[in-house]
Amino acid sequence: MQYVVLQVVLKEKFIGVGSGNLTELEKVINDQAAKGYRLHTISTTTSGSKGFLGGDRIQATMVFEKI
Repeated sequence: MQYVVLQVVLKEKFIGVGSGNLTELEKVINDQAAKGYRLHTISTTTSGSKGFLGGDRIQATMVFEKI
């Protein structure tokens, strides 16, 4: 079996809730699906931002499996 491991950093919005770049995550998943891979596993890690207008950062690590 073949696997691909990718990471995407999601940036939390400073004002409000939710991620500011979920479309980037969706694009990565769809790109891999177009190549014949399916999402096998996803895990996330959160880290706080120390920047002036930065929200939290969520690092999504995804494992895709060739189907």
